Amino acid sequence: MKISFAGKVAIVTGAGNGLGRSHALALAARGAKVVVNDLGGARDGNGMSSAASQEVVRLIKDNGGEAISHNANVANFEQVQDMVKQTMDKWGRVDILINNAGILRDKSFSKMSLDDFKLVMDVHVMGSVNCTKAVWDIMRAQNYGRIVMTTSSSGMYGNFGQSNYGTAKMALLGLMNTLVIEGAKNNIRINALAPTAGTRMTEDLIPAEIATLLSPESVTVGMLTLCDDDAPNRFILSAGAGGFASANIYETDGCFIPQANQTPEKLREKWQQLIAIDQHTVLQSGIQQSEKFVGKAMAYLKSQQQ
Repeated sequence: MKISFAGKVAIVTGAGNGLGRSHALALAARGAKVVVNDLGGARDGNGMSSAASQEVVRLIKDNGGEAISHNANVANFEQVQDMVKQTMDKWGRVDILINNAGILRDKSFSKMSLDDFKLVMDVHVMGSVNCTKAVWDIMRAQNYGRIVMTTSSSGMYGNFGQSNYGTAKMALLGLMNTLVIEGAKNNIRINALAPTAGTRMTEDLIPAEIATLLSPESVTVGMLTLCDDDAPNRFILSAGAGGFASANIYETDGCFIPQANQTPEKLREKWQQLIAIDQHTVLQSGIQQSEKFVGKAMAYLKSQQQ
């Protein structure tokens, strides 16, 4: 069955170039009305221009679609609220939010200024928080919402020179995990996309001959599966160059040590049991970890009473 976004309204941040541009064009091609958001700055966040977002709007309209542009700085909540208000005034709803906007300020941690760390956190983390907050009650009221966070392998696995970027991208998974729980009763589904693409964000990191394989469009294919009516929930989709994979945070079943014997030496003795993956699981909430450990303690106490 063909994935369609007919009748849906989508906001795509950072949509003037690269992945965001590809996302906006693809959503529009499949029927969505699109808000093309882009501050129009350089990849380090400096500068501002509406030319790129207006060009994407023009392309969408030339192909028979509907779109508007807005150059809100996602790190500024008032500007984000204005963008959402204009969207509601024009189309009366917001169905999809693609949190894609981001910047890079790469340096090794020892050479990185705290200002550069904070700025990257503000754009990636607070930018996604601001946009999500601005549409959250709208989605709750209409009992429908699809939100895609943009995470990264740099956050999940680490990458030299990207402590700020990696921290921000991992934080978005924590945001997703909690919002999935809070949004469930209102049919709001939140997923995360971990892209590998040849864009201006990666032009210094990936050789040109390889970058041609890493088209933004191949990542967008994955994005489209994360925000339609039948989208999964709490899914981390890694995508790039035609490859697609699921990423998860697993927890082992672990070990148990009675209170009287709880020493670091005893824990080290049980290390192989602690790390054994034969019964590892994907936990669906933090309380499940508490339930597991309390359950082990209760089982031990019961065995001692028999």
